[in-house]
Amino acid sequence: MRDFEGFLNRAKECREAILKMKNPLVVNHYDCDGLSSGAIICKFLEDNKIPYRIKTIRKLDDKVLEEIANEKGIIFSDLGGGHSGVNKLEASVVIFDHHQTSGIEKMQLNPHLFGIEGGTDMCGSTCAYWALEKLPEVAIVGAVGDMQYPFIGTNRELALKLQEKGILKIEVGLKMYGRMSRPLVQFLAYSDEPHLPGLGGDEARCAKFLDGLGIGKEGERWKTYCELNEEEKKKLISALAAHMAESFGGKYRAENLVGEVYSFPNFSKIPELYDAGEFSTMLNACGRHNEEQIGIDVCLMREGALEKGRELLAMHKRALREGVDFAYKNTRDFGPILILDGRGVIDDGIIGVVAGMLYGGLRKKPIIGLSYDPNKNIKVSSRGTKELIARGLNLGMALKEACTAVGGQGGGHRIAAGATVPPEKLDEFLKIFCSVVERQLAHGDKSLIL
Repeated sequence: MRDFEGFLNRAKECREAILKMKNPLVVNHYDCDGLSSGAIICKFLEDNKIPYRIKTIRKLDDKVLEEIANEKGIIFSDLGGGHSGVNKLEASVVIFDHHQTSGIEKMQLNPHLFGIEGGTDMCGSTCAYWALEKLPEVAIVGAVGDMQYPFIGTNRELALKLQEKGILKIEVGLKMYGRMSRPLVQFLAYSDEPHLPGLGGDEARCAKFLDGLGIGKEGERWKTYCELNEEEKKKLISALAAHMAESFGGKYRAENLVGEVYSFPNFSKIPELYDAGEFSTMLNACGRHNEEQIGIDVCLMREGALEKGRELLAMHKRALREGVDFAYKNTRDFGPILILDGRGVIDDGIIGVVAGMLYGGLRKKPIIGLSYDPNKNIKVSSRGTKELIARGLNLGMALKEACTAVGGQGGGHRIAAGATVPPEKLDEFLKIFCSVVERQLAHGDKSLIL
C-alpha cells in the first residue's frame, strides 16, 4: 500500500541526518540519474555550507565498500539499497535509492519501502529532491534519463508541482529524441523509441522521405523538429504514422508517435539543457566517458562545464552510432533472449544504451549486451520492454538470481538491470539467466517482484 506520508517523514529524517554530518562523502552512480541525484545532494550541502567530497562509481561492490570503510559520514545516491555490505559501515549513512532493496539497516529513502514503484514512479534524483528540494530541473532530467516517462505516480505529482511554478513545461509532441539538437534526417534515422522500420539507421532514405513531404530544409541546411511550424509538424507526424501503419500492416496509430515532452523555460537559450531528453543525454555522455565531474558541474552550472559537456556529447553520439551499426549486424537470438556481444568493440559505459536502442518497442524478447569492464570481467547490461514487464519479466531479480549462482553481482529494475560476471562463468550464467527469464514469462512469476 502506498504510504507517501511515511515517505515524506523519512525524507525529513534523511535531511536532518545530513545536516548533522561534517565533511561527508557523496557516493553516486555514474549514469544520468546518478549524476543528477548526486548534484542535488552537492547543491544542498553547498547551500548549507557543509564541506564534502564526491566519489562517482560504476557499481557498489565489496572493493568500494573497503575503500570507504573509514569514512565518518556517507551519502549514497542512486545506489546503496542493493548491497547489504553497507550495514557493516561504521559511518553515519543516508541512502537515496530507488532500486529493489532488501535487508538494508541503514537510513534509506527508497520508494519501494513505502509502496511506491521505483522503476516507474520515482528515480534517484526525484527521490533526493523530495528530501532536499534543490535543482528541480535536474530532478526531472534524472527521471527522463532513467526512462521513467511519461510521468506517472509520484513523478507526476512532482512534475505538476513544478509546472505550476513555471519551472517545467509539459507539452504533447513527437516523443523522439533530438527535437532541438538533431537535424531532421538524424532525428528520424537514429530514433530508438520508436524505431522507424525502413528509415532507422539510413540518413539517405530519411532525406528522401522528408524531401517527398517538402519540409525540413532551409537552403541546404536541415532544420530541427522544433524549427518546424505547426502545419509542418502535423504533416510530419501524419506521414510517419502512415509509414508505420504500412510497416505494421495497418496496426499503428499516430497516438503512438506523440506523447508528453518536457522542457525548462529557465534554460530556453541553451538548446542542450532546454529539452529534458537532451539534457539527460549530455549527462550520460559525461558519466559514460569517465568525465563524471563535468556532468555534476553542468548540473551546478559551473563556469566552463557546458562547453566541455558539448564536446563529450558529440563524442558520445559518434560512439552510439558506431555501436548501433555494429549491434544490428552482431545481435543473436539466444532462445528466450537476444544477445549483443560487444566485448572488445563497444565500451562498457554505453553497451546498455546501445542494447536498448535496438529495435525499440518492436523487441519481443529481453536483450542483454556483453562488454568488458576495466578489470576484464564481463559486464552484462539488460533491457526489457513494458510489454514484457506486464507479462512478469523482472530483469533485476533475474540477474541477481543468476549472478548469485555463479559468484557475480547483479540487480536493478524490472525493465533494465546490470551485472558483472567472471569470464569463466559466462556460459553457466547465460544458461541460468535464460531459465529464469523463461520461468518469469511463462508463469508471470510475481514471487520475484519485491
